[in-house]
Amino acid sequence: MFNIDMENIDLEKTYDLIVLGGGPTAIGCAIYAARFAMDVLIIGKTFGGLIATTHLVENYPGITSISGQGLMDMFKDHMDSLRIPYISDEIRNIEKQDDHFVLQSFFQKFKAYSICIATGSKRKKLGIPGEEEFAGRGVSYCATCDGPFYKDKIVCVIGGSDSAAKEALFLSQNTKKVYIIYRGEDIRAEPINKKRVLKNEKIEIIYKTNVIEIKGDGNVKSVSFDNGNQLEVDGVFIEIGSIPNSDLAKKIGVETNKKGEILINRKSETNITGIFAAGDVADAPFKQAITGVSEGVIAAYSAFDYVKEMNIEY
Repeated sequence: MFNIDMENIDLEKTYDLIVLGGGPTAIGCAIYAARFAMDVLIIGKTFGGLIATTHLVENYPGITSISGQGLMDMFKDHMDSLRIPYISDEIRNIEKQDDHFVLQSFFQKFKAYSICIATGSKRKKLGIPGEEEFAGRGVSYCATCDGPFYKDKIVCVIGGSDSAAKEALFLSQNTKKVYIIYRGEDIRAEPINKKRVLKNEKIEIIYKTNVIEIKGDGNVKSVSFDNGNQLEVDGVFIEIGSIPNSDLAKKIGVETNKKGEILINRKSETNITGIFAAGDVADAPFKQAITGVSEGVIAAYSAFDYVKEMNIEY
């Protein structure tokens, strides 16, 4: 659905900007680049990013409430209206040659005068016994993807963030019972979502507790706590944060912090001239779709300014 016919892609062309990623940050960046009359291409592994798995988005200005997939459908419509090409692929290496960059995927090479890395993040794992063993058989990282399989069953959500609260609220629509298991003393959800959780009779929060093992027999049957107790559950949903997808950036010498986030300035510039970054992969302290799109838009303008100084004709 999102693949571009490679026969219609000129691999000898040097694009003004290639955006890496498929989420709102990447699409927002490309939309503005197209409006700046830049020749732009998006290359991403999965269209939509993590937000496409979100049950409800209620903090995007101008849209009172929408599913994450619904929001990305709107982004795609906007992208298509500007005829922005999107290729499902993964860039493995980037090299600087003269005045441009060469991007190498598994099978193709692409060229660009500038790059925006908007590769987002991936779900963080607990790293406990049973997590890998029961992945897809009771262990999940996406309630909207797998929640419907647990109708009238008992599940738990591990984590205490706003995302964990929203996962629990979504799961409570079909399940018999939802436990939120959090190592802290109080969940860190947005006030409106915290209120919804506390009012929901199907949701129970277990504080100051760590899950140390997931057990089962073919499928998940229970979780073990660090206090010696066990809880019988049919499903375990892990929502403990994310890790930036910055391996490619590190490989080519882009500076990152201890968390692996790409260091950018207010212009979304990295330490390498011509390479920009935005969204969850970057080091902004507050990560939301709206802030990522903002950084992506700034990256587009900075790339436009950079390419313009090269006297490239559009």
